[in-house]
Amino acid sequence: MEEEEQIDWRVLVDTFLEESAEILAGMETTLVGLEAAPGDEELVHALFRAAHTIKGSASLVSFEQARAVAHQVESVLQRVRARTLAASPEVISLLLASVDVLKAAVRRDQQGEQGPFDAARRLEARIAEALAGAPPPAQAAPPGAAPPGAAPPDFAPEAAGPAPAAAPAPEAPRAQTLRVDVAKLDRLLDLAGEISVSRGRFASLLEAVPPASPEELIEAYHETDRLYLDLQEHIISARMVPVGPAFQQQRRTVRDLARAEGKQVELVLEGEETEVDTAVVEHIRDPLMHMVRNALDHGIERPEARRERGKAPCGRLTLRAFHEASSIVVEVADDGGGLPRRKIAQRAHQLGLAPDPESVTEADVRRLIFEPGFSTTAEATEVSGRGVGMDVVRRNVESLRGAVDVRSVEGEGTTFSLRFPLTLAVIRGFRMAVGPSTYIAPLDAVLECVDLPAGQDPRARTGVLELRGKPLPYLRLRTLFGLGGAPAERESVLVVRHGASRAGLAVDALLGESQTVIKPLGAIFRGLPGICGSAILGNGRVALILDVPALLRAALGRGDEGFGTDNGSRT
Repeated sequence: MEEEEQIDWRVLVDTFLEESAEILAGMETTLVGLEAAPGDEELVHALFRAAHTIKGSASLVSFEQARAVAHQVESVLQRVRARTLAASPEVISLLLASVDVLKAAVRRDQQGEQGPFDAARRLEARIAEALAGAPPPAQAAPPGAAPPGAAPPDFAPEAAGPAPAAAPAPEAPRAQTLRVDVAKLDRLLDLAGEISVSRGRFASLLEAVPPASPEELIEAYHETDRLYLDLQEHIISARMVPVGPAFQQQRRTVRDLARAEGKQVELVLEGEETEVDTAVVEHIRDPLMHMVRNALDHGIERPEARRERGKAPCGRLTLRAFHEASSIVVEVADDGGGLPRRKIAQRAHQLGLAPDPESVTEADVRRLIFEPGFSTTAEATEVSGRGVGMDVVRRNVESLRGAVDVRSVEGEGTTFSLRFPLTLAVIRGFRMAVGPSTYIAPLDAVLECVDLPAGQDPRARTGVLELRGKPLPYLRLRTLFGLGGAPAERESVLVVRHGASRAGLAVDALLGESQTVIKPLGAIFRGLPGICGSAILGNGRVALILDVPALLRAALGRGDEGFGTDNGSRT
């Protein structure tokens, strides 16, 4: 009985953590909206209800620190609701800081921390002054923070020193859950029942005496297969969620960083209703944050600089999502200064990434900004200069079999386009054989198949062949992965692409297209170069799914660390 109560309590706490994280994220978005429309009473009522809900739920699970902070937030919102306290930018900053402290309080209660909570005490003092009619006290501005005349940045509740204005406190861990429409679950249940009936009919035909005709068996098989594919399609549909909440979370980042940088920025959201795989939403949060921060810090100019260039003083940052063929495209576009080609080329030369600044092409510029450690900012600040950010974008996107594209016009703006497959659970793949091993390349990365010309060195890991008058670099998978053995008498080449890059994969045999259910690699196999997943074949054997972007970089000489050497040994 005690064990059952303990499990129920754990479920209750997990539910609170999940719901509170969602409510707090919504409060941030609503507060930013209230700052733009301080007279909107519905927004004030929504904020008050949210704070009251968290206070009640925290009491239910005995999260006393969270309950106390929520009560303070509720007191401020009550005064705003009663119109005895204006929803000024200072009050909005105070409430946003309160959300940060509330996140920290939830985290402390979850971890059982009972020591002094300095952030809560500082918040209580600020709230007392605000409710007494005095503006919240200004915080000491760190180097690179808000310029004179700008509102002070929100403080981080548990930082050892001043934190970046655009980085709110981390959220409490959330359970991996997904809300699914009941109608979708009902359809899944109906399909499960129909498949059960179809399987029963199929089994009856197999056991029938006299035996059923081949035509009847084939018809029963096709009926079961149709229902199975229908079930698979509905399961994939159940995993789809709108991208809007991930976009909305960037409002706080834009608001805080724009104020700290002394810039005026309008955030425009398009295609919020576009649905993507839930795994894409989870992995897109960090890339979005880094690209938004990059656009505000490096792209959009200060108001005076924009006026000098004949632009409106308020910059425009657009997040949009849309479907294109079998992909989902997420774009981050700004109307700032664009990529400074000369500055990037000079910095690349200083870092040893380019022999001569004049030799850096536009394609090189788009590639260099994703290099780890690359930054055009000479001195590191709290926002930029450490060379991290855009390499995180590329790594996260490619881990989802996606691609990043950059379009920029100097002086007019930059657009980053992230392209992902619609679903990450099932892919259409192209199978190929190397000796007894089977490999699969995502079909959307495959361009064509050709024969490897005679006369190529069978032991070489890389080579170049001529395809319609143009050179095409290729990798021999047998040598690259150190498989050993002799290649086939006549090798084939699968031509693949990623973005604007193309290369060939030399294999023993091409096996054709198939639908593949992706299985994650075990912990000890994660991080293998050139491999991003696995699949179970119809004969029960395991096939490895190729990481096409990594293989292309190896073929084009842009880094192949971790791959085998030419003699097949591992490094």
